[in-house]
Amino acid sequence: MQQARDSGGGVQKILSIITQLLPIIIIGGLLYAGFFVKAEAVITKVEPKPIERRDNFFSIITPTEQIAWAAGTAGKIVRSDDGGKTWLRQPTPTLVNLQGIAAWDAQTAVAAGNEGTILHTTDGGASWKLANTPKSENPNKLFRVRVFGDTAWAVGEFSGLYKSTDKGANWTRLLPEDDRALNAIYFVGQSGWAVGEIGSIMRTEDGGETWTPVETDNQSSLMAVTFRDATHGVAVGLTGTLLVTDDAGVTWRSVPGLTREHLLDVIWDENSWIAVGDKGVKVTSNADATEWTAGRLAEGDVAWRTQIVRAGSKYFVAGANLGILEDGKITVVGR
Repeated sequence: MQQARDSGGGVQKILSIITQLLPIIIIGGLLYAGFFVKAEAVITKVEPKPIERRDNFFSIITPTEQIAWAAGTAGKIVRSDDGGKTWLRQPTPTLVNLQGIAAWDAQTAVAAGNEGTILHTTDGGASWKLANTPKSENPNKLFRVRVFGDTAWAVGEFSGLYKSTDKGANWTRLLPEDDRALNAIYFVGQSGWAVGEIGSIMRTEDGGETWTPVETDNQSSLMAVTFRDATHGVAVGLTGTLLVTDDAGVTWRSVPGLTREHLLDVIWDENSWIAVGDKGVKVTSNADATEWTAGRLAEGDVAWRTQIVRAGSKYFVAGANLGILEDGKITVVGR
């Protein structure tokens, strides 16, 4: 019995000692952790979506039915390899707005925009590089870039007309600076046409070496021009301006009364013309450009559209947002 009491007393002494030492052990452990253990911050990085609601895309190109590139605000370029189902943002060395994009194929493309910026890629957009471009003391925004054969053309403010023959790496200026912008350009072989502010139209027959002004009665700025062959073409512009030529752009006739909305792009679509612009407007015509009708791209769509391109059975539209038009309905990408 005495032995049991002695044993119990020993346990109590041990517990008492542990109780007295416990605060010291805890404080010591905290001090050790404070001096010798480095805390690692856990940071969760939230990647922005490739296409956000605030994005505007001013230009789009489809080198194949499945591949599409779009360019827009803050130097953003996105690409889809599955017909527009998914998109990836590609890194670019600029934050200026990109107004135009064009491509030779799925690997080689150019983009142009504000401050005379031109980018080019030869690896499908994995890397975009700044091109070597002429400098200017004047505002130097570039509105469109187009590819015809091996040559790329860019147009913009102060009669900006630039040419590249090495896939967009180096550019030369072809016209002296003048206080009038060029908004669009188109070529068929050696014949070319450029349109711009205050109804200006120029044409060339020698691949762009020399340009001749064309006189018309139109004073509204022209925003786009397209030809279906070397003879037949259509130009569109502000306040519903629509001009047609069937003599290679020597003379143009006006098609009035269709709409007062700005028309910002026009394409030749196999056997018809399609023009798009502000508030979802769409203007179409037969191949001869003699029977025009005005409507909307899709019911309920009132977004402004700066460009339309076809890819197989569907169309891509750029502007206030990036959309896919199919079966009379527009699906807005990233919404």
